[in-house]
Amino acid sequence: MPGLGAVVVLRDSAAVADAVAEALATASDAERPGLERAAALIAERAARPEHEVRAEWVRGVCADAGVDPVAQELHAIRAVRKAAPALRLVDAVQLVREARETAA
Repeated sequence: MPGLGAVVVLRDSAAVADAVAEALATASDAERPGLERAAALIAERAARPEHEVRAEWVRGVCADAGVDPVAQELHAIRAVRKAAPALRLVDAVQLVREARETAA
């Protein structure tokens, strides 16, 4: 989405994937299936596009604030700006609209 250059999506998926891969290298037969499932889940989550990660964050912020971003756009924008005070109004609006679009 244009204009969200100031919004950085931080991911630590690679570090988590490395830790699980390390654990798999020395895993017992009993531990292996669970670690393999964890590795698959981490890879799946890491492959998501940034707009999905941002939308999930916005929906989480709104849920914590008791706000429906689809029905209560202004309250959602306010909740997002409260969660990230340095966020510009225009970016908060775009984030909420992006979350609304991915919810549809």
